[in-house]
Amino acid sequence: MCTVAASVGVSLFQGLAMRSAASKAAADTFEIEKQGVKSAEDSKRDKQLALAEGKQEQTVGARQDRFAKTIDTLKATKSLLASGQVGNTTNLLVMDQARQGANYNEKIRQSIDSMNRQYLFDVKGTEAEYQGIRNRYRSNTIQAYNQIPSLGSVLLNAAASGFSTYASLPSTG
Repeated sequence: MCTVAASVGVSLFQGLAMRSAASKAAADTFEIEKQGVKSAEDSKRDKQLALAEGKQEQTVGARQDRFAKTIDTLKATKSLLASGQVGNTTNLLVMDQARQGANYNEKIRQSIDSMNRQYLFDVKGTEAEYQGIRNRYRSNTIQAYNQIPSLGSVLLNAAASGFSTYASLPSTG
């Protein structure tokens, strides 16, 4: 009988030690997840800030170009009108200058729209990257917690070990 008790005790001790080790590993994995997710959040925030700053700089540059072209158009128109010539040729030249200025302004507007769309795609990309990292860490943590044996299974294994030991003892009857 002493052999059976020792077998149950050893099995129970081993099972509880494995459970404790698995719990510690799961807790460590969770800590790694917290640190990894925080790092991913910081990285996402930094990338989005850089994207916003880059977009702002490009937009300001495009608007400055548009303003400069508007001034050039007005100067050219003023110069044509100041020449004192009148007639269809002058009118056509003035209209051509206005058309060129309007075309350039439209090109700048389309560039700004394109930059805005690209910015939104880039922000969505950083969000997707962050979600992927977070999901990988979460999956690792869930897997680690799933490796912890339940207390019931530890007790059942200890009992089964005791029964096996008892069954293997020579009968004294």
